[in-house]
Amino acid sequence: MAETPLKPVTSLYVHVPFCAQKCSYCAFYSEASSGELINRYVSALIRELELVADDIKPATVFFGGGTPSILNLRQWEEILRAMEGLNLLGASEWTVECNPATVSLDKAKLLRSFGVNRISMGVQSLDEALLDRLGRVHNRDMVFKSFDILRKAGFDNLNLDLMFAIPGQTKDVWGKTLAEALAMGSEHLSSYEVIYEEDTPLFAQLQAGEFDVDEDLACAMYEELVSQATEAGFHQYEIANFARDGGTSVPASRLIQPTAREDARPTVDPLPSFACRHNVNYWRGGYFYGLGPSATSYVSGIRTKNWSNTQLYCEQLEKEQRAIESREELQPLARAGETAAFGLRMIAGWPFEQFRQATGHDLQKEWRTEINQLTQKGWARLDPDGFRLTPEGLRFADSAAELFLR
Repeated sequence: MAETPLKPVTSLYVHVPFCAQKCSYCAFYSEASSGELINRYVSALIRELELVADDIKPATVFFGGGTPSILNLRQWEEILRAMEGLNLLGASEWTVECNPATVSLDKAKLLRSFGVNRISMGVQSLDEALLDRLGRVHNRDMVFKSFDILRKAGFDNLNLDLMFAIPGQTKDVWGKTLAEALAMGSEHLSSYEVIYEEDTPLFAQLQAGEFDVDEDLACAMYEELVSQATEAGFHQYEIANFARDGGTSVPASRLIQPTAREDARPTVDPLPSFACRHNVNYWRGGYFYGLGPSATSYVSGIRTKNWSNTQLYCEQLEKEQRAIESREELQPLARAGETAAFGLRMIAGWPFEQFRQATGHDLQKEWRTEINQLTQKGWARLDPDGFRLTPEGLRFADSAAELFLR
């Protein structure tokens, strides 16, 4: 039997599957924009919001994609007014992903007026040749112009998203991009190493021998990232995420939807004040609703996934039913293992008491062998009250995380 939620789910993700064009590295579900299909999607999304609204009281909202900012003013207003009517406004953190080529002052002001207070801008690179290589539709000048527009619209919590180890990218070019991005003065920085996903043009180019992967160079770039971001005043709180601290740290225990005892005393896991609370909820194993084509939800111990097909998604909701393709209920130990794996991405790792509160399981007892294995390898550190990966272990976090899956 699935658990009954202790209280309404506080985390909401909405997937907007449309882009101006598909980037060469992207494996997320997205498609080229089409005016009529977007209008149909907006109507279907509003219907899906209506179907789940009673179970949600958002503390964090995240519109991702795709390119959410590709929606026009009328489409955004339709969604926002529907959320207002369903009492889904008022989240303490509300993020919308934007592409620098699709930011206008009117659109930014509209989002801000309804309570959107955080923008994540997909910059990826400030080098024109690399932007072209990645298939991005913006240029470097659009990045700076869009940043200024967002500030003018009143946004004081901005994230810049960068990529490194891009084919053809040198350490020198990466260092200059980092320096320029950090000088912009954003509150948050996310930076990910290029991943070669099957069914992407970049993967096909790698398979065809058009370039090689240089692991040593990627490691050097990651070290440069940590060094420059730290020197610029950012606090690293997750492998790829850095945030400024406005002076008041936020306990991560306040940011997750509890899955164990509600009356358990929270363990303080301090984070920089501009840390992305929505993502922390994922990494700490909290519940969340995911709406839109391909979106995943995790509620009451059950994971569901929507169809990765916008047409089918719309058809299902036009029939007044959720567009769910699959449903999976994990056993408690397996769920705890997933939670352990995700949480190791965070610099703080897992305080043992916080893990027990979140999952009902003892990390030291159930995963003693794995903890010892990683510690002996130099990839992890065991403290009296917790367990975390070392800087070396963080570079191989995916491999370390696999050990905890049951």
